[in-house]
Amino acid sequence: MAKVTYIEANGERHEIELQPGISLMRGAVDNSVPGILGECGGQLACGTCLVYIDAGWRQTTGESSDMEEAMLELHAGDPTPGKRLSCQIKVTDELDGLVVHMPVSQG
Repeated sequence: MAKVTYIEANGERHEIELQPGISLMRGAVDNSVPGILGECGGQLACGTCLVYIDAGWRQTTGESSDMEEAMLELHAGDPTPGKRLSCQIKVTDELDGLVVHMPVSQG
């Protein structure tokens, strides 16, 4: 299990223990975390599961794929570093303690 904390744009925190192998998006949706919509079910078609990964976690969460980068272009006007789609980050034991932030646009 990995404990992940989702922080809404308003500062509200949701700390959830997740099974390895699921996506951060699926973990949020299954646990009713507001702000992670996942409208496309994790198929890289909507961008409604945007999160920001702190610099210290970016290597552990891995690089985004070319397809994810293309979807992130929809948020090109958002200068916040560490943008990722939570549907593309699989939970691993190494992510225990991860904190992700959500944008105002998903609040």
